[in-house]
Amino acid sequence: MHRIFRIIPAALLGFGFLSAVPAIAEQRPVVVELYTSQGCSSCPPADAMFAQLKDRDDVIAIALHVDYWDYIGWKDEFAQPAHAKRQRAYAAQAGRSSIFTPEMVVNGQTDIVGAKPMQLSKAIAEHKAEDATMDLAVRRDGDVVHVQGRMLAEKTGAMEVHLLRLMPSHISEITRGENRGKTYEYTNIAHNWQVAGAWDGQTPLDLTLDVTGPDPVVVLVQERNAGAIIAAARVE
Repeated sequence: MHRIFRIIPAALLGFGFLSAVPAIAEQRPVVVELYTSQGCSSCPPADAMFAQLKDRDDVIAIALHVDYWDYIGWKDEFAQPAHAKRQRAYAAQAGRSSIFTPEMVVNGQTDIVGAKPMQLSKAIAEHKAEDATMDLAVRRDGDVVHVQGRMLAEKTGAMEVHLLRLMPSHISEITRGENRGKTYEYTNIAHNWQVAGAWDGQTPLDLTLDVTGPDPVVVLVQERNAGAIIAAARVE
């Protein structure tokens, strides 16, 4: 381990476009974020375990490559400072003073250190069993993404709507650093992450967002300050 210190139930039928285009799978997907680095020798087992999630309909798997190990000899080609900032926000929310790779965060609430398939499976199952608190529908028309939603239960506190893209797969040859001489395939690589809007959870959610390129789109509705992920959807 490397360490550094410093939804869709029947209620949605009220949304007009759902009768024509199904947005996501029937079950509510669980979001699994992997914080990883190409320069981290402890990360390949977690990367390989994470890759097994990519074809599951009940999981949205997101790999966030971080930049804080670039100094040890290899600059991760997918790393973004914003990814490490998001990981630090999770650590602060949990009262931790350090961040590390590899780490998986499930639905913004459960963190798992390293490659631990039993713990990950348990966390996914537990979050799948939770009652839905929001209906979310997402549809893509070319370069436009339509997002609609509403809460199923009263909820206080502000929320954010996140929009990101996923590069499905990429093979990288590592020539320096701890993993030098190795070739790895990386999956569901996050890029172009942005906060698309704020939402109070009281009025119906209705956003139209612009996207470009063929990569899949993921929409997350999350409590502010790295809180729980309330709902999520992926569209191709």
